[in-house]
Amino acid sequence: MDGKTEKLCDQKLRDLDHDGVDRRGFLKCMAWAGTGLVWTMAGGIPVSQTFAKTLTKRTAQSGDFSFVQISDSHIGFNKPANPDVTATLQIAINKINAMPQKPDFIIHTGDLSQLSKPSEFDTLDQALKAVSAKQVYFVPGEHDMLTDNGEQYLKRYGKGTKGAGWYSFDHKGVHFVGLVNVVNLKAGGLGSLGHEQLEWLDDDLKGRSASTPIVLFAHIPLWAIYPDWGWGTDDSEQALSYVKRFGSVTVLNGHIHQIMQKIEGKVSFHTAMSTAFPQPAPGTAPSAGPMKVPADQLRKVLGIADVNYVVSGKSLAVIDSALDG
Repeated sequence: MDGKTEKLCDQKLRDLDHDGVDRRGFLKCMAWAGTGLVWTMAGGIPVSQTFAKTLTKRTAQSGDFSFVQISDSHIGFNKPANPDVTATLQIAINKINAMPQKPDFIIHTGDLSQLSKPSEFDTLDQALKAVSAKQVYFVPGEHDMLTDNGEQYLKRYGKGTKGAGWYSFDHKGVHFVGLVNVVNLKAGGLGSLGHEQLEWLDDDLKGRSASTPIVLFAHIPLWAIYPDWGWGTDDSEQALSYVKRFGSVTVLNGHIHQIMQKIEGKVSFHTAMSTAFPQPAPGTAPSAGPMKVPADQLRKVLGIADVNYVVSGKSLAVIDSALDG
């Protein structure tokens, strides 16, 4: 994008405060708002680049397979932080479809909807029909449980799962585990896995070789980012004790609408940006919630993550860079 176009988009995004901005102008500018990452492990050397930059076919094919994580679509949300979340989800889908190598699947780490209404899930389903990936895997967010304790979510996305929607699957030598930590939230909104799910997880991992790469994904982070805002899971330590023996563990979460990372031994934690709206950094506001940002910051805070995975038995390294960085 040239400087003239970027300035024009900055002005249009500022104009969102007024009623006169046209939807086409808004969508054109949102098309460069999102950013994300390509994660590649080739010969044990970690390489990353911004998703929004041109991804060569050679880079895309350097991994054994790729998958995309999206999170926090919040279909039904229409406040000033983003008056058209369906449009920004569609932009994310367009980016996925434009990838030179089609991802094997998509993982959605929760808060598909804003109020768990059937019409919101209908809108999400309709949008995802256009995605190039053959399969989409889901875990619920707390917003997907609001009106019916997750009944509608399970009916649509939880077929064949256990309990409140947890499950696992294997893909090209990697073991993926979808966990649910938004049922029976603890004080302050902290996530909870619960005894039944923890027993299941322990049993699910038993008998697997320590060289098997493990990917855990859930909505609320599995590490204590900011407990005062409920940004953590109260019994995550027990869950993580079950994966200590594995040589490569990656943990993907959503919920906080921003990228945060931590590496602890052989476990790499990564939280994703939202496709809907940003939230404040931990402790920088009275509470968590939708945050309206200046136009020149918007392109840094919405996005997706594209993971190009090489089965090498090594930990996945992640380096983040913003669209304008």
